[in-house]
Amino acid sequence: MNKYLSILALVCISSLTAQKSYTRQDTLRGSITPERAWWDLTYYHLDIEVKPETKYISGSTTIQYTVLEAKDVLQVDLQEPLQIDSVIQHGKILKVRSEKNAHFVSLEKKQQPGATDSLHVYYSGHPREAVNAPWDGGISWKTDANGKPFIASSCQGLGASVWWPNKDHMYDEVDSMLISVTVPKDLINVSNGRLRKVISDQSTKTYHWFVSNPINNYGVNINIGDYVHFGETYEGEKGPLDMNYYVLRDHLEKAKKQFKDAPKMMKAFEHWFGPYPFYEDSFKLVEVPYLGMEHQSSVTYGNQYKNGYLGKDLSGTGWGLKFDFIIVHESGHEWFANNITYKDAADMWIHESFTAYSENLFLDYYYGKEASAAYVIGTRRSIRNDTPIIGTYNVNQEGSGDMYYKGANMLHTLRQLVDNDDKWRTILRGLNKKFYHQTVTTKQIESYLSDSTGIDLSAFFNQYLRDTRIPVLEYEMVDTNKLRYRYSNIVRDFDMPIRIRVNDTLQWIQPNAAWQTLTVKDKEWSIDPNFYVNKKEKR
Repeated sequence: MNKYLSILALVCISSLTAQKSYTRQDTLRGSITPERAWWDLTYYHLDIEVKPETKYISGSTTIQYTVLEAKDVLQVDLQEPLQIDSVIQHGKILKVRSEKNAHFVSLEKKQQPGATDSLHVYYSGHPREAVNAPWDGGISWKTDANGKPFIASSCQGLGASVWWPNKDHMYDEVDSMLISVTVPKDLINVSNGRLRKVISDQSTKTYHWFVSNPINNYGVNINIGDYVHFGETYEGEKGPLDMNYYVLRDHLEKAKKQFKDAPKMMKAFEHWFGPYPFYEDSFKLVEVPYLGMEHQSSVTYGNQYKNGYLGKDLSGTGWGLKFDFIIVHESGHEWFANNITYKDAADMWIHESFTAYSENLFLDYYYGKEASAAYVIGTRRSIRNDTPIIGTYNVNQEGSGDMYYKGANMLHTLRQLVDNDDKWRTILRGLNKKFYHQTVTTKQIESYLSDSTGIDLSAFFNQYLRDTRIPVLEYEMVDTNKLRYRYSNIVRDFDMPIRIRVNDTLQWIQPNAAWQTLTVKDKEWSIDPNFYVNKKEKR
């Protein structure tokens, strides 16, 4: 989700949703309820059959967990119109009380802290169909040019419970997972992790994929089609990495050309962010009938084999046409979304700001610092400053779509404050090392960046994440050689240093809310455009 309509459409949707009133269903979906808090996920086995001709799914999820507290009611999530047929533990059918999409399972006795147990949730039905995937979420039931089924899941934000029963909250990632998907025998299912085996019978094939790393629930996917496969081995920081590509049969030659951006992406992002976080599970690009999504180790692709975003440059500079936007952006999420994952949807900026910024770093690696700066500055035209980047907590509500390019420009500005590119790279790599395979909060990311930069960034983050205003460097000329300046449009204690060009020389100043004076030789001066700050003459 939160992928990319036109950027304008995305932020308009975010503005509307930010004003909504919240219901009990929002709380049950978006908070760590008492019925979620007492157990820790350890393992899933999702075992389903997908019937394209009737748009029907049936099967089960085995949920294994470790007991944290002595409780006996467990919340499982599954969204209408899918239905839970039964929940079984130790061979006994358990009672289930349902509140629409949240289902409360009564266990036979209180669980013992420290114990490990499991239950089986059987379900079936016609899952919600995604009309405009990935933004509205669900299952896309399409056909390819040859009339064969072409099916895929996408569900960030809406929740994985739109197509399979699970603990649908981001704070608790399952440690490992087996995904078994039965499809008609002339089709292939591609899911996350590595393919363990394929079992065939007269009319179907069952594909068993195993994920050995922690995975967030929306990162789990099914992709079903008349796929052909090709691949390569990338010699990465942790050794050989299998990179596998699954595309529609008619698109093989186009894919072999376009997917050359995949190893380029891997090289650039391992440089900036550290080793790819899922060597054990390989890396895949999988063609789907929608634009694309960051499903872990099974990144989906639908950018029509074009550079840019469906052939367009979101920055308006020309640099956005130097790479395939979906390959670069969605793969960037392997570090920011899949490796480092938000605990609450309100903190989705952790995924999207860093990953939108990764587009800039890809360009930096291959085309240099000036090209990358031009690109990220160019994306400012998509920023609306309508609502704060951080959303509402505990109700599954993300903030403004500005989390993409306002967030990217915030990070680009922070790079200027660090003023040492080797240190900046060390900070980004350290971020992925410190929070390796973890779910995190905004506070944790803010604290890490303040500590690692040696700068108190409290007001900086309050300004760019929690406020809609962009700082204004207000100024006036006094006599002929005195420049008076101050910040306006700022939160309390905002005093970010900034570079300006005056007398053909770059120099640092540190404005705050009070007027300061600088002696200059010339009235002409400018703000370094790498800082996301506006300039305004006092009238």
